[in-house]
Amino acid sequence: MAILTGSCRFGLWHVHVAWQGDLVYQVRFAREGLDGPVPEEILRYCAGRPADLSTLESVATAGESTFARIYRAVRAVPCGETVTYGEVARLIGTAPRAVGSAMAKNPTPIVVPCHRVVAKTDLGGFSPDLAIKEALLAMERRRRVCMPGDGRS
Repeated sequence: MAILTGSCRFGLWHVHVAWQGDLVYQVRFAREGLDGPVPEEILRYCAGRPADLSTLESVATAGESTFARIYRAVRAVPCGETVTYGEVARLIGTAPRAVGSAMAKNPTPIVVPCHRVVAKTDLGGFSPDLAIKEALLAMERRRRVCMPGDGRS
């Protein structure tokens, strides 16, 4: 089975997804669209409709590396809620900087909801634009986009 690629809209951005079955290899935000299919749950989520992102797997969560353990912990953060880099670090037994580094290198944002990880005093960072993180959090808080499975690893 081939890896599929496609994109859907989230506000002014396009969400590019590379995936196969329920395994997501890459998610990125871009200004230009990409023809092709996107997993239904990501389509629903980006449209602000109820979605169960726990039905999708991320290549980032496989194995026992520190980053994989961080990504699994972040997947457990409930939709519409946030945790700090320090809280994730304490849970995993690593440093907040390691969590920040993992979030910056997250290959599958939305599936591994790095937008739910914030700094102690502000939102922290988000590539390619902090406004995306703000919009994702605002959408989750104002709409019922998350299904019961979202927020479980």
